[in-house]
Amino acid sequence: MAAKLKGISPYFLVDDVYASAEYYRDTLGFKFEQFWGEPPKFVMVHRDGLQIMLRERDGGSESVIKPNRDRVEYALDAYLYCDDANGLHEEFTSKGADVLSEPYDQPHDCREFELRDMNGYILCFGQDLLAD
Repeated sequence: MAAKLKGISPYFLVDDVYASAEYYRDTLGFKFEQFWGEPPKFVMVHRDGLQIMLRERDGGSESVIKPNRDRVEYALDAYLYCDDANGLHEEFTSKGADVLSEPYDQPHDCREFELRDMNGYILCFGQDLLAD
């Protein structure tokens, strides 16, 4: 039997790993248990079986954070599937997230909306409209 893939996790460089983890917890409802490194520079935040890795950049005054949309106008940094785009949109809006759009239906049968996280990364949340 062939080996199977089990998931994928975006790996985002951030300026402040503590502030970023707290943003994902307080604004987007993710959880985290611990930071790694000495000094701590890495954390994995998770929600509903999805995980995002956050790594604080090493020194220097110039930020190395380059969200995809900084290079290409229509690009995303992560696409997260959900079962209720309208509900998540309401949750994130009520917590002050930088929500970029109302939920909208795509021709590929997904309802989507986008937000910009505190580091500038664009997350798109999509609901499969054909799923049970």
